[in-house]
Amino acid sequence: MGLGCARRALCRYSPGVRIVLIGFGVVGQALATMLHAQRQALERRLGAEARLVAVCDSRGCALAPAGLDAPTLLEAKAEKKSVGDIPGVGQRIDTMRVVLRTAADVVVQTSPSDLKHPRPALDHLLGAMRAGKHAVSVNKAPLAVAMPALLESARYNRVSLAYSGTVGAATPVLALAARLATGDTITGIRAIINGTTNFILSRMAECDEPFEAALAHAVKLGYAETDPSNDIDGIDTAMKLVILANHAGGVGKGCSYSDVSVQGIRGLPIERVREARARGKVIKLIASISERGLLVAPTEVDVDSPLNVPRNMNAVTFSMHNAGDVTLVGRGAGGAETATAIVRDLIEIGTR
Repeated sequence: MGLGCARRALCRYSPGVRIVLIGFGVVGQALATMLHAQRQALERRLGAEARLVAVCDSRGCALAPAGLDAPTLLEAKAEKKSVGDIPGVGQRIDTMRVVLRTAADVVVQTSPSDLKHPRPALDHLLGAMRAGKHAVSVNKAPLAVAMPALLESARYNRVSLAYSGTVGAATPVLALAARLATGDTITGIRAIINGTTNFILSRMAECDEPFEAALAHAVKLGYAETDPSNDIDGIDTAMKLVILANHAGGVGKGCSYSDVSVQGIRGLPIERVREARARGKVIKLIASISERGLLVAPTEVDVDSPLNVPRNMNAVTFSMHNAGDVTLVGRGAGGAETATAIVRDLIEIGTR
């Protein structure tokens, strides 16, 4: 059951669409800013006010049934404090308790994707849906390890699970995949879905920089984390590939992270990049879905290929049975971009 099915009851019994936000880093803060700045436009789209009734970071939670003040939340983070320290609304409370017991309509999960420890985020999503709440996630880890179970939980509990921001951020990769699969068959996918690795590889090709120098430049510009392992080892790309495969259906449906063969770009020799360039090729970290399975690996592509996108851009090519190849290009990361995808999910849930 979508939020739209219960919208009249929602407006009658509570003055707005009540949101629990788990995770208040770059994406969570961008979402709070967006909900505050666009509150009137969102109210027109949803037919009800969208308000944060609980926000949790790694050290505490802020709760207010009437709605939390976004500028106050953001000020606390700017001062390096937890939202749990905000006078009057802050609490040191277990996040799962907030998910289960807070009177809310949607739980939004924006905490960092940690494939080694996916359980907390997975429990938040499952707990929310079992409690009759809709769930929106940009945390990739729970979907990468248990997407079929999460989708089944949403169906069983008659709620919505939305995750458009996990792949492509604001670029509507998943929406296009679903649309293309209507009336045609997706026979294969080749994609660049990690902006950090694409920036590094572009830098190596264009500036003839060794891997370590290109990585250092990416860290300096903020394109890579201080610990870039998730990106350069192909983990982030593989998590996104699992989500895309399950969403698009076909050969990858029902898969999990363990089904992906993963090879990253850590330590990629500059000689390999030069040799590819001499043949009119470039090396990209390509995520692919085909009859042979799911694969993430540095792969040569033609310089005139639509997948030869620059810097930190993303590109996805869908091979269709009837329509041929369709490619989507766009920015695939960033706090504001990912928050935009969350807002899009909230609107789509609310208007179903």
